[in-house]
Amino acid sequence: MLTQVVEPILHVENVTVRFGGVTAVNGVTLRVERGTRWAVIGPNGAGKTTLFKTISGEVHPTVGRVHLFGRDMSRTQPYVKAQRGLGRTYQITDLFRELTVEENLSIAAQARSRTRFTWWRPLRIQGWIDERISAVLDQLHLGGQRHTLVSEMSHGEQRQLEIAVALATQPDLLLLDEPAAGLSAAERRNMREVIQQLPPDLTIVLIEHDMGIALELVEHVLALDNGVPIAQGDPETIRADERVQAVYLRTD
Repeated sequence: MLTQVVEPILHVENVTVRFGGVTAVNGVTLRVERGTRWAVIGPNGAGKTTLFKTISGEVHPTVGRVHLFGRDMSRTQPYVKAQRGLGRTYQITDLFRELTVEENLSIAAQARSRTRFTWWRPLRIQGWIDERISAVLDQLHLGGQRHTLVSEMSHGEQRQLEIAVALATQPDLLLLDEPAAGLSAAERRNMREVIQQLPPDLTIVLIEHDMGIALELVEHVLALDNGVPIAQGDPETIRADERVQAVYLRTD
């Protein structure tokens, strides 16, 4: 009897990204199975965000391949990857600030549906769209903010909303780019709880400068320094790794 080979949801295969004479990512390999949670850690300038941009399609690899959902998508445009099930947040909040929470989520909810082509029609938040918005707001503890303008929300609430917007697209793989960036200590604790409570079957890869937060949220870790992978393993292995310790001590 033949054994069926299950493709990982994401396979970054020996990827190098160069910008002129600068090598931002150098020989990174990452295999993410469905339903797992990964962190990519490293100091500022380690290549974390460039790696995310390469996965999402904003940057194309100079060398190597990016396989998503069992397909080679090394040079596929970001909107196509989003249609296939890739969700993404950004280090700098990217929301429609003059729209309400509900309106932001409605736009996102329709991103993978046929109704996305009828954007010129009046926005009707009803039926399955209303149900999905309610579910996502409950997940992110934002139910009381449904009709609030984004511009009136705190920075921490906007960071939560950005995750809610990504979830509204019903992604199979979610990339979180420094979700705790710029948050107060209390807001960081809240963000950690929000991420911990996301659906267990959702595959997550996050990048985070703060190793302490990152290692509490994931099962697997990739550590980068100057674009080069220096360690990979479970959180305990990474904490004990002398190369990782040296990088963070150097940063401090």
